[in-house]
Amino acid sequence: MKMQLAEIAKALNTTCVGDEQTVITSVAFDSRKITDGGLFVPLVGDRDGHDFINSAINNGASATLWQTGHPNKPENIAVLEVDDPLQAMQDLARYYLRKVNPTVVGITGSNGKTTTKDMIAAVLSKRFNVHKTQANFNNEIGVPMTILEMKPNTEILVLEMGMDRPGQLHHLSELTHPDVTVITMIGEAHIEFFGTRDKIADAKMEITDFLREDGEFIYNGDEPLLRERAEKLSQAKATFGFEKDDTVYATGFKSYKHHATFTVNDSEQQFSIPMIGKHNVSNAMAALSVGRHFGESDEEIAASLSNFTPTANRMEWEKGDVGEDIMSDIYNSNPTAVRAVITSFGQIEVPEGNRRIAVLGDMLELGEKSAELHRNLEDCLDPQVINEVYLYGTEMKNLYDALEDKYDAEHLHYYDRDQMQRMIEDLKNDIKPHDIVVLKGSHGMHLEKVVERLR
Repeated sequence: MKMQLAEIAKALNTTCVGDEQTVITSVAFDSRKITDGGLFVPLVGDRDGHDFINSAINNGASATLWQTGHPNKPENIAVLEVDDPLQAMQDLARYYLRKVNPTVVGITGSNGKTTTKDMIAAVLSKRFNVHKTQANFNNEIGVPMTILEMKPNTEILVLEMGMDRPGQLHHLSELTHPDVTVITMIGEAHIEFFGTRDKIADAKMEITDFLREDGEFIYNGDEPLLRERAEKLSQAKATFGFEKDDTVYATGFKSYKHHATFTVNDSEQQFSIPMIGKHNVSNAMAALSVGRHFGESDEEIAASLSNFTPTANRMEWEKGDVGEDIMSDIYNSNPTAVRAVITSFGQIEVPEGNRRIAVLGDMLELGEKSAELHRNLEDCLDPQVINEVYLYGTEMKNLYDALEDKYDAEHLHYYDRDQMQRMIEDLKNDIKPHDIVVLKGSHGMHLEKVVERLR
């Protein structure tokens, strides 16, 4: 962005104390990430951002928002007083979005939204100036930040939108008024807060609350909860999945160690993605559907999908220090995601005499159903397919108990939260050069430390 303080003050219906002609070239709420020409947004949460104003100034901030009535207002920097800095940042994002006026694609889902976002951006970047959500900046702070970071020549804005409570996607939809919305799937993520998948589906559908009348809703047609709710929308709709009543459905699918291939019902084009698993083919079909919406040919879409770069820690392959192949998928975890990863991992060929080893950490935020949901993963683990299982965390004890009848003690291992070091040592002593290893767990379990040691 590039905007004079006078314009920002007008957009926020406030006044600027300082030089109104100052040009702002960036916005940041982390004082450490402020650069010259930056506008500092002091958010109030566990810590009060106002306390870091000196750090922001030292890093080059040209101006700051400031909550009305908050003490110690700086005098050596331009100040725009506002009732609520977060609301002001959202209002500024809303204004800047209208000013640049890109087409907006909004993506949500219990799993796959970041991968799908990356795929969609790759598909559209061939012909359009695209700006996308970085990392997982997908909440009421991250979405406006993403908007404010886009360049003035942006033609399509691809936004990942997350939620952990009712009303959150409604708010993000109102902020962005998307032209296209995508729901990847409904799983058990955040079931602790919602109680049922029906309520999760209701909350996910909020992304369509401000979908433009001439827009399109693209969703996973294999999910009955979404089909039921989509019928109530007047906008255009398209589905993707693996059933023959989907608009786009897979007619062929193969998963290899480092990639997957597929074909679809209405095209002779062969598609390939640098990720494995049926769930990632589903994400790719969502991207295919969005690409078609914008007039991309299947050949162009296939070329983009084959070369896209996924966000870090999503099914990344790394080499271990004894020569083993390690698949790291440790950004987040829930029952649907674990099942998908284990299924995909189990389809990978290993040399005779070598093994598939799974390292699973707790799935967090599952609430009162956590024990049951961990225990129920038992049915996706087969000793003939997943030869060794390492379980880490308090909740994984439930899965350990459920697997004791299937796995002998030599091939089933359990470690409490304070035993990571012991697990790492046991893994390093166990893994052979041509084994393959998968690590999957919630980010809060910090399995990246295990990956680092194995690497």
